[in-house]
Amino acid sequence: MKTNKFLLLLASISFFNLSCSNEQQTAIEEPAEIASKPEDAVKHGLYLVTIMGCNDCHSPKQMGPNGPEIIPELLLSGYPAERPVVKFTDPMIKAGFAMLYPDLTAAAGPWGVSFAANLTPDETGLGNWTEAQFKKAITEGKFKGLDSERMLLPTMPWFNYTSLTDEDVSSIFAYLKSIKPVKNSVPAPITPDNM
Repeated sequence: MKTNKFLLLLASISFFNLSCSNEQQTAIEEPAEIASKPEDAVKHGLYLVTIMGCNDCHSPKQMGPNGPEIIPELLLSGYPAERPVVKFTDPMIKAGFAMLYPDLTAAAGPWGVSFAANLTPDETGLGNWTEAQFKKAITEGKFKGLDSERMLLPTMPWFNYTSLTDEDVSSIFAYLKSIKPVKNSVPAPITPDNM
C-alpha cells in the first residue's frame, strides 16, 4: 500500500512538473506584441531612441559633475541655432580626419560641416513630417525623407538602421511626436570649400 501511494505521489509530482514546464515553454515561444496600444508604441520608441544613441548627437549638452549632460529642455532638438559656428581650419580635416563639437551636435570632416537635426515635433523639426518620410530618412538616408533630396551627411549612421522593422519605425516616430516641441532651426550644412 505504501509503495502504491509513493508511486502515485511520484507520478503526480512528475505530471505537475511536466505540465508547468510545457506551459513555460509555450509562453516563451509565443511572440510578445510590443506596441499593442499607442502608449506601448511610445515606450518602445523611447527604448529604441535610447539604445540607438539618438541623444548622443541630437540632444545639446552642458558640462555637469559627471561630464556632459543632456539639457532636458533641449532634448533631441539638434544643434542649437543660436550657437556660433566655429570655423574649421584644422589641417587634420584636410588630411581626412573628422572632428566633433564638444557636445557632439555638429561634426566636421572631408564632407564639410554637418549639424544634428531637430527631432522634436516642432515645425522646425519633424512637426510637418509624415511617418513615411521619417522611415525613408532613417532607413534609406534621404534628407527630409524625400527622394529628390541629398543623402544624409556623416555622422548620421542611417546605414545601421536599414533593417528596422515597420513597427520599430512607427514606435520611434510615435515617441518623437510625443516629446516637447522645441523651436530650433538647425543651420544648413557647410560645404568643404566654405569651411
